[in-house]
Formats: sequence, structure tokens, C-alpha cells
Amino acid sequence: MTKRSLTIFGIFGLLVLAKAPAQEDQSNKPVVHVDVNLVLLNVAVTDSQGHYVTGLRPSDFAVFEDNVPQKLATFGEGDAPQQPVDPSLEAKLVGTTEPAAHSESLLAGANVFILFDTSNYMYRSFAIAQDAIAEFARSLDSPERLAFYSYSRDLYRAATLTSDRTQILRGVRSTVAGDNPALYNALLLTLKDAGQYSGRKVVVVFSNGPDTASMVAPEDISELAQSEGIPIYVISTNEAKQDPISTTVFQRMTQATGGEVYFAKSWKRQQQAFASIREDIGHLYSLSYYPKNNPNRGWRVIKVRLTGPPAKKYHVRTRSGYRPRLARITVPTP
Repeated sequence: MTKRSLTIFGIFGLLVLAKAPAQEDQSNKPVVHVDVNLVLLNVAVTDSQGHYVTGLRPSDFAVFEDNVPQKLATFGEGDAPQQPVDPSLEAKLVGTTEPAAHSESLLAGANVFILFDTSNYMYRSFAIAQDAIAEFARSLDSPERLAFYSYSRDLYRAATLTSDRTQILRGVRSTVAGDNPALYNALLLTLKDAGQYSGRKVVVVFSNGPDTASMVAPEDISELAQSEGIPIYVISTNEAKQDPISTTVFQRMTQATGGEVYFAKSWKRQQQAFASIREDIGHLYSLSYYPKNNPNRGWRVIKVRLTGPPAKKYHVRTRSGYRPRLARITVPTP
């Protein structure tokens, strides 16, 4: 395990969820126990024109973890709830007390965490940004549950996860411009909050771009988001050429997690970006699987491919992998 991953999980701590079998080391070396959850994938499928492909079935997808084919446990499309692919797994999915296999995983819709940049970089477009976010919140279909956070140097949880759009709109209108931006710190806390909920989760960031106050590296954010299975969408009010560092970070982060980035300087383009995110969330396929036995305690690579005729015609977008949770280290008594 890399030093970076130890730093991430050491800072935040991880919930002990569904446990994969662990083999006891008979030597005097510490025994590392790894927790592996039901792995949930949000998968977008588009054609050569960028249009969403609908109506695919579980048999149209092939999922690999470290090049080992996996068996799908659940499958869903859009806002519909996930359904067990294998009837024999149904009891395991909804009839146990394990958090990762709780029936909440099968709920319709997604948990959408909106993170709004209220730093001093947003002074000129603050009211316009509020309007764009408010319209986005109103436009999401009813199955979606929303949370609204804002940030400058600190994170402000204006509205926790709810189906009540009124609370979200009240939170949006209550925001005020603040201090220097600490985007990656705020993203880290948002991902930690989102990770406490079952089911589909996405984070939507509205940002002016620069981060001048964070203590966390963007690479750590990307890795945590992938490990939690949370795609990150970013709408930046900056033109890409004006802030090449943030542009590169946003592109890498969204691509790795299965999200998208939009550079939207004008009000019209911001509206279009939010509309594109809304369409994406509504057209994602939800796939899940219980990983087969895998001795790899480090980064595990995920590949999702289409089978049959669709394989050559369509493009698949999802997260690129995850790192299994390090539950505990046991040091045998001499």
C-alpha cells in the first residue's frame, strides 16, 4: 500500500462493512485484514455522437477486476431501482444486516451532493451562480435526493441530504461570498459524508477553479472518490486556457471517477452544463458485484466492456478502479 493511501485512510477512518475472507498469517508478521464492499459502478454508455444508449441488459456488460471477470449482483438503468441479476443473491442483498448489502442499495434515484464555490474568486458571478444551481436543483426528478454544501476556506453544510427541494433552495439563497478557496479540503469532507449513504452517489462541483488554501492533494481526492464509487462532475466558470493547472486537475479527476468537466464562462453555458449533468445522472446504468477472491490489497483496476454487437459501436465511461479498505492490522503476541 502506498504512503498516500495510508495518509488518506488514516485521516478519515473507514467504516467496517462487508468483510471478505482473510487468511491468517502464521508467521510473526502483522496480519492485514481487508474489507471489500459490494462494488457499485455508475456506467454511462454513449454512441459516436454522444447520445445516450438505453435499453441495454445485464448480459450486454462484462465487468473485470484486475482482469478477472466478475458476476453482476444487481443491475439498473436511469432512475429505476436496481434489481438482483441472480435470484439466488436476492436474500443476500436485502435479507442481511450488512450495511453494504442493505436494501437501501436498491433504492431508485441517486444521492446528489452539490458543492458551491463561495470564495472571493466568485464575487463577480455570485448571484448568477446561485440562480444556475437553484434551477438545477428544481430540474432534478423526484427520485433524486439532494444535499447542498458551500465552501471557501471552510465547508458549510447548508442542507443535508433530503428529498425536499425547498430546503435545498433555501440553502442556496443563504450562501454568502467568503474567504480564499479550499476546494480539495471541501471535496474530501463532502466525499466522506456521501460515503455514509448506500446506493448511487454523485458529487457536482460549481467552482471558479483555483484552490489556494487546501492541505489535501487533488490526487488523494481522486483516489478516494474512486474507492467510494462516487463520480465527480465539475462546472468551472473559468475558461480552460486561463487556469491550466485547475483545468488539468479537473479533467483528470472527472475522467478517473466516471464524471465530466464543463468549462462554462457564460450564464447560458452554465445552464447547458447543468442540463448535461442532469441528463447524465438520469441515464447512468447501475451495476454491482461482489469481488471474487483477490489477494491484491492495493489498487484494483476495473474495466467495463460491452459484449456482442454493441461492443464496437458504443463508448463506456465509469471509474477506473478502487482501493479496498484497510480494516485493521493485527500484531501477533510473541
